[in-house]
Amino acid sequence: MDKIIQCVPNFSEGRDLEKIEKIVDVFRAKKGVKLLDYSSDSDHNRSVVTVVGEPEPLMNAVVEAVVKAVELIDMTKHTGQHPRMGAVDVVPFIPIKNVTIEEANDIAIKVARKASKLCNQPFILYEKSAKAPHRQNLAKIRKGEFEGMAEKMKSEKWKSDFGPDTIHPTGGVTAIGARMPLVAYNIKLDTDNLEIATKIANQIRHVSGGFRYCKAMGVKLEDRGIVEVSMNLTDYSKTAIYSVFETVKMECKRYGVNVLGSEIIGLVPMKALIDSAEYYLGLENFSIDQVLESRL
Repeated sequence: MDKIIQCVPNFSEGRDLEKIEKIVDVFRAKKGVKLLDYSSDSDHNRSVVTVVGEPEPLMNAVVEAVVKAVELIDMTKHTGQHPRMGAVDVVPFIPIKNVTIEEANDIAIKVARKASKLCNQPFILYEKSAKAPHRQNLAKIRKGEFEGMAEKMKSEKWKSDFGPDTIHPTGGVTAIGARMPLVAYNIKLDTDNLEIATKIANQIRHVSGGFRYCKAMGVKLEDRGIVEVSMNLTDYSKTAIYSVFETVKMECKRYGVNVLGSEIIGLVPMKALIDSAEYYLGLENFSIDQVLESRL
């Protein structure tokens, strides 16, 4: 592939494996498109797919996946720990190789225009594609979630960029746009007290005065009887994984709980992990060029 764009669509289905596979199947065996990873979480009731491809083939595959998801997922019956406003909740496009953020934005707009017509579903541009500053932050767009979006979209401030001016009755609303790579990162705590996870999340997230490039919330994992601090690190080079991990460990002491472990959702840039290895191992004068796989 000469030009490579990454797309990480989030679908509001994490429990029905048959539906998940039907959606993911869209990305398989397509020329110019490669399915890299997908994962589902029953507590969040959400699936995250990571796919890369050349601009045109990737665009067509994403449109097809959106149509399939809107057909299969009924948001009036959806429950889960993760905030959501649509069957296809968010569709980010990320420049990877020989592609600019402007080109990624162009693909996002083309997908939104085509999919909105095929599904009769509204699309709102976010992040680098947003047409106004108040529409850049996904959390602000999604506030009110599926149940509140019909009323919210009556305001001129939250009209759709493509598609109808109200929600799809079962598909809801989709945020779409171009952004730089982020790290989806969760830290699990040895308690079932959601209030503790929420308070810690408030300490580290940017909107509450925490790390500049950290979005965070507390989530309850019913199947394990614990809670987690669920995060998106929107610029791992400026808000490092090890920084938030160490801060969460420190904040846990305030409440008499401990960190059980952590996980990365989907794929992660190698540099984000190397930064943490450098920190914990105290490596001096280390370079990514010393990683064997980076030289292959």
